[in-house]
Amino acid sequence: MRFDWISPIRINLKMLRIIGLWPDGEKYKLELYTLYSMVIVGTSLFLHTLFYTVEVVLLLKSEMEIVIKTLFMALNQSIAFLKCCCFMYNLKRMKRLIQNLENDLFQPQSDKQRKQIKPMIVTWKIGQLSFFAIAYITLLLFLLLPILTKTTNQYRLPFHAWYPWSIKKSPFYEITYLFQSFAFTLRVTCSTTMDTLVAALNTYISAQCTILCDTFRSISPEENIYQNIKRCVLHHKEILRLAKDSNAFYNWIALGQFFTTCITLALTMFLLSLMDPFSSEGQTLLLYLCVVSSETFLYCWFGNEVEIKVRVKMLFCCYLLQK
Repeated sequence: MRFDWISPIRINLKMLRIIGLWPDGEKYKLELYTLYSMVIVGTSLFLHTLFYTVEVVLLLKSEMEIVIKTLFMALNQSIAFLKCCCFMYNLKRMKRLIQNLENDLFQPQSDKQRKQIKPMIVTWKIGQLSFFAIAYITLLLFLLLPILTKTTNQYRLPFHAWYPWSIKKSPFYEITYLFQSFAFTLRVTCSTTMDTLVAALNTYISAQCTILCDTFRSISPEENIYQNIKRCVLHHKEILRLAKDSNAFYNWIALGQFFTTCITLALTMFLLSLMDPFSSEGQTLLLYLCVVSSETFLYCWFGNEVEIKVRVKMLFCCYLLQK
């Protein structure tokens, strides 16, 4: 029975499909889904990035707290938009990468190898579900903040942003509130889906290194040793190809994420120093701090797992083969 490498990331692919980033082919075509994608990404992400940026410029001479609140949301909205653009640019490579996971060389050769890679997949799933949970709980708290603080009568929105219409009237306030909620939900979905997908790719590379190491150790003189070594060499080349394609896909995403995270962490901690940490807004920011830290942790942890497999296990297997 073949091991299904697509199954663990199927929820990621479905979410990408929902937010307009996963067309049927290797590129966008003249069809309704392309129009849907343009409306979703353009209206919700690009326009909100623009509105936040304009608000930052307009508030430069206002209170520092309000400026920083708007600035760190503008930064996060910008990185989400850039992630989407980067994903669209590398869509063809990503589609082929997913297809290559079905390569026969990537299949475990025994029940022992299946048992070895299972804990890695389980660890990734736990990380994925935990990250999804904390991200969407934080999202919900942000969206409900005007209601929890009872400031809806002051026409307060979940996030400070400039709009080319007055939000001090009904139903413009309610429509803008819903628009912000939709845009921020899309942003969170975009970030969580891509971040956990990158973690999954690193997990798959680690799993393939584990399979290759076990195959090396299982080579015996009684079998066709040259055929087995040839298979291992081909498998190693496919792992390198998988790693190269994965890096090409998320290198710029990771760079932008780390850059934005550093600034966001600093701004968030500064905001926490200006308010009561036990207030509704303070607790929401604390949760947001956890989300941003977890987002960076996903890249570091699963990326480090690849380093461990390559530098320790693979070298150890080569040493055993020489013996």
